[in-house]
Amino acid sequence: MVDGRYDLLIKHGNIIDGSGAPQRKADVGIRGDRIDKIGDLSTAHADVFFDASNRIVAPGFIDVHTHDDHALLSKPHMSYKTSQGVTTVVAGNCGISLAPLRFMGDSLPPPLDLLGSGYKFPRMSDFFETVDANPPATNAAFLCGHTTLRVGAMNDLRCAATDDEVSHMRDNLAEALDAGAIGLSTGLAYEPAQPAPTSEVLKLAEMLGPADALYTTHLRNEGDDIIRSLEEAFQVGRESDAAVVLSHHKITGKKNIGRSKETLELIDRVRKEQSVDLDVYPYVAGSTVLAKWRLAEARRVIITWSVPEPSAGGRDLSDIAEDWGCSEEEACDRLQPAGAIYFMMDEVDVQRILKYSHSMVASDGLPHDQHPHPRLWGTFPRVLGHYSRDLGLLSLEDAVHRMSGKPASVFGLTGHGEIREGYFANLVIFDPKTVIDMADFENPTQAAAGIDSVFVNGRAVWRDGAATDARPGRAIRRQNKS
Repeated sequence: MVDGRYDLLIKHGNIIDGSGAPQRKADVGIRGDRIDKIGDLSTAHADVFFDASNRIVAPGFIDVHTHDDHALLSKPHMSYKTSQGVTTVVAGNCGISLAPLRFMGDSLPPPLDLLGSGYKFPRMSDFFETVDANPPATNAAFLCGHTTLRVGAMNDLRCAATDDEVSHMRDNLAEALDAGAIGLSTGLAYEPAQPAPTSEVLKLAEMLGPADALYTTHLRNEGDDIIRSLEEAFQVGRESDAAVVLSHHKITGKKNIGRSKETLELIDRVRKEQSVDLDVYPYVAGSTVLAKWRLAEARRVIITWSVPEPSAGGRDLSDIAEDWGCSEEEACDRLQPAGAIYFMMDEVDVQRILKYSHSMVASDGLPHDQHPHPRLWGTFPRVLGHYSRDLGLLSLEDAVHRMSGKPASVFGLTGHGEIREGYFANLVIFDPKTVIDMADFENPTQAAAGIDSVFVNGRAVWRDGAATDARPGRAIRRQNKS
């Protein structure tokens, strides 16, 4: 037994430490923002006690695919994340980041408008300093977006960048990496980045290897042409000597159902030669900007927001078109600019990708949508409750590992992701018998059940079903993963 005094003592919990190891009973003593001691602390004293009997004590979850750049400042309570046990987010995905944004126009082109409005940071260091001065409830790491770089450097986004424009983008990327960005993200499926050839991406990505920074990518195509798009991502990683993370890996389109077997076999082969990992959200529907070309892939489309037709939020596109007496394509034009949820995947593929040993769990939630996808509030409890406990797709230890230890390792978040002495005290306490997502497509902003308490850097940010006033989160700068 160990005597001592702690700021916070969590007693009698079942520890799942995030490494993938079996759970064990232990107490956790916290001093300041760090885990000080793990073990039998029955004689210890503390300013605050938490009885975790019959509960799981796990590392706070790391959401590696978010679009929280703006929300970290405009919605710093981050309840949609803390309520599901998330203590750290990675922003700047899919090529769209809030910095370095050097754009002089009045309205941002899609998909940058998914990030909300009101903030512009010409340098990544400006963004970091603002987050430091106005801390949110969660920790946050940041990627630099390729589309953001293009918007700031190019007069015409409909073509490949010139040598001068690439040079300008490289300068801005260098500043972002020096400021602490953890890597470069691309969203080659989106209109502002589609014209970029692989050579343009490579000229930027070659800066990543020397900086030990990541390359994350929303593939150019996730349907019929997914194999060629995967090969492009692998080429970028191979030639730049950068680890690759495939964003929200999925298979879209009716005729492509089942092709996850093919893509995962390809990833396994490539992993023998280079570093490749992926994230996945546990739903058969995705969400992004409303685009007519996506309609053919989708069984159902729900509008999440519309500037000219705000009352359309939460309604099916088919119902809107029927009310207006027009085609869905015509309704799509009338709703612009807008966002949508697309039902375009199959559960067989979702489960196969989720079960794949090199997958991480991520939400890809859009916090500024009027009627968001339920993944914004429900992703992590859905994996714990539905896919792990109810379906047995993953063990609880493996599920927690995919949400904590593994993403911390892949993204180089030193001191995060595991319950280990000396690590940051980012913790979630949940009931394994009742934890489940409550958000659905009709009511998407419902907090999960079974999440008792969430601590960020030793301070409670979610307790007894409500957010606290604490804002202990920090901006995480890139560190050498080796």
